[in-house]
Amino acid sequence: MKKITLALTAVLAFSAGSALANEQQWAYDGEAGPAHWANVDPSFAGCAHGVNQSPVNLTGFIEAEMAPLEFIYTGLATEIGNNGHTIQVNYAAGSTMKVAGRTYMLRQFDFHSPSEHQINGEYFPMEAQFVHADYDGNLAIVSVMFTVGEENAGMKKLWRQMPTEEGTKAGLYSQVRAEELMPADRDYYRYNGSLTTPPCSEGVTWIVMKNPVTLSEAQLKQFTEVMGQSNNRPVQATNARPVLQ
Repeated sequence: MKKITLALTAVLAFSAGSALANEQQWAYDGEAGPAHWANVDPSFAGCAHGVNQSPVNLTGFIEAEMAPLEFIYTGLATEIGNNGHTIQVNYAAGSTMKVAGRTYMLRQFDFHSPSEHQINGEYFPMEAQFVHADYDGNLAIVSVMFTVGEENAGMKKLWRQMPTEEGTKAGLYSQVRAEELMPADRDYYRYNGSLTTPPCSEGVTWIVMKNPVTLSEAQLKQFTEVMGQSNNRPVQATNARPVLQ
Protein backbone atom coordinates (compact mmCIF):
# COMPACT_ATOMS: atom_id res chain seq x y z
CA MET A 1 0.00 0.00 0.00
CA LYS A 2 1.35 3.39 -0.97
CA LYS A 3 2.26 5.67 1.90
CA ILE A 4 0.56 9.08 1.61
CA THR A 5 2.39 11.40 3.97
CA LEU A 6 1.38 14.68 5.51
CA ALA A 7 4.28 16.23 3.64
CA LEU A 8 3.03 15.02 0.27
CA THR A 9 -0.51 16.15 1.06
CA ALA A 10 0.80 19.60 1.98
CA VAL A 11 2.78 20.17 -1.19
CA LEU A 12 -0.09 19.02 -3.39
CA ALA A 13 -2.64 21.29 -1.66
CA PHE A 14 -4.00 23.53 -4.38
CA SER A 15 -7.28 25.30 -3.98
CA ALA A 16 -8.64 27.68 -1.37
CA GLY A 17 -10.50 24.77 0.15
CA SER A 18 -7.38 22.65 0.64
CA ALA A 19 -4.59 25.15 1.14
CA LEU A 20 -6.16 28.03 2.98
CA ALA A 21 -9.03 26.69 5.01
CA ASN A 22 -9.16 24.95 8.36
CA GLU A 23 -5.80 24.48 10.05
CA GLN A 24 -3.60 25.99 7.36
CA GLN A 25 -4.19 29.70 8.01
CA TRP A 26 -0.51 30.54 7.86
CA ALA A 27 1.09 33.51 6.13
CA TYR A 28 4.41 35.05 5.15
CA ASP A 29 4.10 38.03 7.48
CA GLY A 30 2.35 39.21 10.62
CA GLU A 31 1.10 37.07 13.48
CA ALA A 32 0.78 34.00 11.24
CA GLY A 33 4.19 34.55 9.59
CA PRO A 34 7.19 32.19 9.58
CA ALA A 35 8.29 33.01 13.13
CA HIS A 36 4.84 31.95 14.38
CA TRP A 37 3.96 28.99 12.14
CA ALA A 38 4.34 26.51 15.01
CA ASN A 39 1.64 28.41 16.90
CA VAL A 40 -0.88 28.22 14.06
CA ASP A 41 -1.51 24.50 14.39
CA PRO A 42 0.03 21.70 16.54
CA SER A 43 0.97 19.79 13.38
CA PHE A 44 3.30 22.67 12.45
CA ALA A 45 5.56 22.15 15.48
CA GLY A 46 8.44 21.09 13.26
CA CYS A 47 8.64 24.63 11.87
CA ALA A 48 10.03 25.75 15.23
CA HIS A 49 11.64 22.62 16.63
CA GLY A 50 13.00 20.81 13.58
CA VAL A 51 16.78 20.49 13.25
CA ASN A 52 16.97 19.93 9.48
CA GLN A 53 14.85 22.81 8.24
CA SER A 54 14.81 24.48 4.82
CA PRO A 55 15.68 26.77 3.16
CA VAL A 56 19.35 27.30 4.00
CA ASN A 57 22.29 29.36 2.84
CA LEU A 58 24.22 26.95 0.62
CA THR A 59 27.89 27.42 1.43
CA GLY A 60 30.87 25.46 2.78
CA PHE A 61 30.43 22.86 0.06
CA ILE A 62 31.82 19.34 0.39
CA GLU A 63 33.15 17.66 -2.75
CA ALA A 64 31.42 14.35 -3.36
CA GLU A 65 30.96 11.78 -6.10
CA MET A 66 27.42 12.53 -7.25
CA ALA A 67 25.89 10.82 -10.25
CA PRO A 68 24.25 12.98 -12.93
CA LEU A 69 20.56 13.61 -12.45
CA GLU A 70 18.43 11.49 -14.74
CA PHE A 71 15.36 13.39 -15.95
CA ILE A 72 12.73 11.62 -18.02
CA TYR A 73 10.11 14.32 -18.34
CA THR A 74 7.54 13.01 -20.81
CA GLY A 75 4.46 14.91 -19.67
CA LEU A 76 3.14 18.46 -19.67
CA ALA A 77 1.85 20.97 -17.15
CA THR A 78 -1.89 20.46 -16.76
CA GLU A 79 -3.20 23.35 -14.66
CA ILE A 80 -2.04 26.51 -12.92
CA GLY A 81 -3.46 27.92 -9.70
CA ASN A 82 -3.14 30.69 -7.15
CA ASN A 83 -3.45 29.22 -3.65
CA GLY A 84 -2.72 32.50 -1.88
CA HIS A 85 0.83 31.45 -0.99
CA THR A 86 2.29 30.84 -4.43
CA ILE A 87 1.52 30.11 -8.05
CA GLN A 88 1.43 26.33 -8.36
CA VAL A 89 1.56 24.33 -11.58
CA ASN A 90 0.35 20.73 -11.50
CA TYR A 91 1.97 18.20 -13.81
CA ALA A 92 0.72 15.15 -15.71
CA ALA A 93 1.70 11.75 -14.36
CA GLY A 94 4.60 9.83 -15.85
CA SER A 95 7.58 12.20 -15.65
CA THR A 96 10.44 11.02 -13.45
CA MET A 97 13.78 12.04 -11.98
CA LYS A 98 16.40 9.67 -10.61
CA VAL A 99 18.86 10.78 -7.92
CA ALA A 100 21.07 8.71 -5.61
CA GLY A 101 19.59 5.51 -6.98
CA ARG A 102 15.98 6.46 -6.22
CA THR A 103 13.31 7.35 -8.77
CA TYR A 104 10.83 10.14 -8.06
CA MET A 105 7.80 11.33 -10.03
CA LEU A 106 7.25 15.01 -10.79
CA ARG A 107 4.00 16.16 -9.19
CA GLN A 108 4.02 19.95 -9.33
CA PHE A 109 6.18 23.05 -9.28
CA ASP A 110 5.76 26.49 -7.74
CA PHE A 111 7.51 29.83 -7.41
CA HIS A 112 8.95 32.07 -4.69
CA SER A 113 10.15 35.67 -4.87
CA PRO A 114 12.69 36.46 -3.68
CA SER A 115 14.37 33.06 -3.58
CA GLU A 116 14.11 30.96 -0.46
CA HIS A 117 17.61 29.47 -0.67
CA GLN A 118 20.76 31.53 -0.72
CA ILE A 119 23.95 30.50 -2.52
CA ASN A 120 27.03 31.84 -0.75
CA GLY A 121 24.83 34.38 1.02
CA GLU A 122 23.14 35.64 -2.14
CA TYR A 123 19.40 35.77 -2.69
CA PHE A 124 17.99 35.57 -6.23
CA PRO A 125 14.94 37.41 -7.61
CA MET A 126 12.98 34.16 -7.96
CA GLU A 127 13.19 30.45 -7.23
CA ALA A 128 11.17 27.64 -8.78
CA GLN A 129 10.74 24.40 -6.84
CA PHE A 130 9.91 21.17 -8.67
CA VAL A 131 8.31 18.72 -6.25
CA HIS A 132 8.88 15.00 -6.84
CA ALA A 133 7.63 12.03 -4.82
CA ASP A 134 8.44 8.32 -4.92
CA TYR A 135 5.94 5.51 -4.41
CA ASP A 136 6.52 5.61 -0.64
CA GLY A 137 5.75 9.31 -0.36
CA ASN A 138 9.39 10.42 0.05
CA LEU A 139 10.04 13.85 -1.43
CA ALA A 140 12.82 15.27 -3.59
CA ILE A 141 12.62 18.92 -4.60
CA VAL A 142 14.64 20.41 -7.44
CA SER A 143 15.30 24.12 -6.98
CA VAL A 144 16.12 26.49 -9.85
CA MET A 145 17.21 30.09 -9.33
CA PHE A 146 16.26 32.94 -11.67
CA THR A 147 18.13 36.11 -12.52
CA VAL A 148 16.65 39.10 -14.36
CA GLY A 149 17.60 39.14 -18.04
CA GLU A 150 16.05 37.68 -21.16
CA GLU A 151 12.38 36.74 -21.18
CA ASN A 152 11.71 33.13 -20.19
CA ALA A 153 9.75 31.36 -22.93
CA GLY A 154 8.25 28.69 -20.68
CA MET A 155 7.21 31.22 -18.07
CA LYS A 156 5.64 33.37 -20.76
CA LYS A 157 3.23 30.56 -21.58
CA LEU A 158 2.46 29.97 -17.91
CA TRP A 159 1.94 33.60 -17.00
CA ARG A 160 -0.64 34.04 -19.81
CA GLN A 161 -3.00 32.01 -17.64
CA MET A 162 -1.76 32.96 -14.18
CA PRO A 163 -4.85 33.34 -11.94
CA THR A 164 -4.85 36.70 -10.22
CA GLU A 165 -7.50 35.74 -7.66
CA GLU A 166 -6.59 33.66 -4.63
CA GLY A 167 -8.10 30.17 -4.61
CA THR A 168 -8.60 29.93 -8.37
CA LYS A 169 -7.02 27.72 -11.01
CA ALA A 170 -7.21 27.09 -14.75
CA GLY A 171 -6.45 24.26 -17.12
CA LEU A 172 -3.43 25.02 -19.29
CA TYR A 173 -4.03 25.20 -23.02
CA SER A 174 -0.36 25.93 -23.77
CA GLN A 175 2.09 23.04 -23.96
CA VAL A 176 4.50 23.76 -21.12
CA ARG A 177 7.26 21.32 -20.19
CA ALA A 178 9.13 21.52 -16.91
CA GLU A 179 12.53 21.43 -18.61
CA GLU A 180 11.74 24.79 -20.24
CA LEU A 181 12.33 26.32 -16.80
CA MET A 182 15.54 24.44 -16.05
CA PRO A 183 19.15 25.22 -16.96
CA ALA A 184 20.86 23.22 -19.69
CA ASP A 185 23.79 22.58 -17.33
CA ARG A 186 22.45 20.20 -14.68
CA ASP A 187 25.25 20.52 -12.09
CA TYR A 188 23.74 20.63 -8.62
CA TYR A 189 24.12 20.88 -4.87
CA ARG A 190 22.41 18.35 -2.60
CA TYR A 191 21.43 18.41 1.07
CA ASN A 192 18.80 16.98 3.41
CA GLY A 193 16.11 19.37 4.57
CA SER A 194 12.40 19.99 4.94
CA LEU A 195 9.38 21.55 3.31
CA THR A 196 9.72 25.33 3.33
CA THR A 197 6.03 25.72 4.19
CA PRO A 198 3.94 24.26 7.01
CA PRO A 199 4.02 21.57 8.28
CA CYS A 200 7.81 21.92 7.60
CA SER A 201 8.15 18.12 7.40
CA GLU A 202 11.76 16.91 7.33
CA GLY A 203 13.34 14.10 5.32
CA VAL A 204 13.19 16.02 2.03
CA THR A 205 16.07 15.60 -0.44
CA TRP A 206 16.93 19.00 -1.89
CA ILE A 207 18.59 19.31 -5.30
CA VAL A 208 19.61 22.93 -5.96
CA MET A 209 20.81 23.68 -9.48
CA LYS A 210 24.12 25.55 -9.55
CA ASN A 211 23.26 27.52 -12.69
CA PRO A 212 20.37 30.00 -12.82
CA VAL A 213 18.05 30.72 -15.72
CA THR A 214 16.59 34.09 -16.65
CA LEU A 215 13.24 35.80 -16.56
CA SER A 216 12.42 39.32 -17.65
CA GLU A 217 11.79 42.24 -15.33
CA ALA A 218 8.19 42.29 -16.60
CA GLN A 219 7.72 38.59 -15.78
CA LEU A 220 9.07 39.09 -12.28
CA LYS A 221 6.81 42.11 -11.77
CA GLN A 222 3.74 40.22 -12.96
CA PHE A 223 4.32 37.52 -10.36
CA THR A 224 5.08 39.85 -7.46
CA GLU A 225 2.05 42.02 -8.20
CA VAL A 226 -0.24 38.97 -8.16
CA MET A 227 1.27 37.69 -4.91
CA GLY A 228 1.20 41.15 -3.33
CA GLN A 229 4.08 40.31 -0.96
CA SER A 230 7.29 38.32 -0.68
CA ASN A 231 6.58 34.60 -0.38
CA ASN A 232 9.86 33.19 0.89
CA ARG A 233 10.63 31.61 4.24
CA PRO A 234 13.84 33.02 5.83
CA VAL A 235 16.92 30.81 5.73
CA GLN A 236 17.23 28.35 8.59
CA ALA A 237 20.20 27.09 10.60
CA THR A 238 22.28 24.53 8.72
CA ASN A 239 23.16 22.71 11.96
CA ALA A 240 26.30 21.10 10.53
CA ARG A 241 24.45 19.45 7.67
CA PRO A 242 26.76 18.78 4.71
CA VAL A 243 26.00 20.52 1.42
CA LEU A 244 27.36 18.24 -1.29
CA GLN A 245 28.54 19.25 -4.74
